Amino acid sequence: RVFRNYDLRKHAYTSIKDHYGLAAQAAQHVIKKVADAYAVLHANLRAGNLGKPGSARRLKAESKPIVFRSEAAQPFDDRCLSWQIDARTVSIWTVAGRLKDLTFTASAEQLKTLSAYRKGESDLVCRDGMWFLIATCDLPDRPVSLPDGFLGVDLGIANIATTSTGTRHCGKALNAVRHRRRELRRRLQAKGTKSAKRLLKKRRRAEARFAANTNHVIAKQIVTEAERTGQGIALEDLQGIRDRVRLRKPQRVTLHAWSFHQLGSFISYKAARAGVAIIHVDPSYTSQQCSACGHVDKNNRPD
Repeated sequence: RVFRNYDLRKHAYTSIKDHYGLAAQAAQHVIKKVADAYAVLHANLRAGNLGKPGSARRLKAESKPIVFRSEAAQPFDDRCLSWQIDARTVSIWTVAGRLKDLTFTASAEQLKTLSAYRKGESDLVCRDGMWFLIATCDLPDRPVSLPDGFLGVDLGIANIATTSTGTRHCGKALNAVRHRRRELRRRLQAKGTKSAKRLLKKRRRAEARFAANTNHVIAKQIVTEAERTGQGIALEDLQGIRDRVRLRKPQRVTLHAWSFHQLGSFISYKAARAGVAIIHVDPSYTSQQCSACGHVDKNNRPD
């Protein structure tokens, strides 16, 4: 029942070094990774993300120890990983010793950002047989300018985002794509052959990439419009909407499939980089509220 990083070192540091032959810094990273994993678990339990107390899902999460895959992401600090950006190589510590002059590829813009703003640890990730080094870059935000009014953004399912100026980012075509991919996934899972499983594995991240790309495009257009007009952005705070909203079963898939939180986070960080002010408002009754006087009535939204 010891969860703090520094307290765990007193119990496990020496035995990990002796038993696995790890270097000092690598042994500390192992302990820190375990401590961070349990910190995330406890935070999810406190927030209720794993169900209410006594629920089957919550009991399962509390009773099972956390395990890691053999190719799970691994953090590296500057003592275990050094970048030679001009040469596009890295020197990285492994259990087999330090490997030097490993080449990496990146665009010219990424190399410029790495050279100027890289900070903190980097994560080594193995995904679909390819290795990625994910570096944290701390870019300075532009000073937030005083907004001349606010551009309201309404998030929905039929229209993913609708601005107060009347611009609609329609979701009809996007929902059609998601429905087609969901039906293909259902048929492949029902078939269960080796080729079907191989195709499922190949496509398992396609929908996530599609959603992220769409959210990036929408977020960029909204922030660009606000920056051009000198306005701030008023965004709905949809935290906990899945627990508040009751829908019929056919509608649940559509609601739970689209990542409103991701779109909101994209808008937030793009606005910070552009110096655009952003506020979050309570979404309750916003569809029934008059934009001129603020009166709330169901007749304001006839359909």
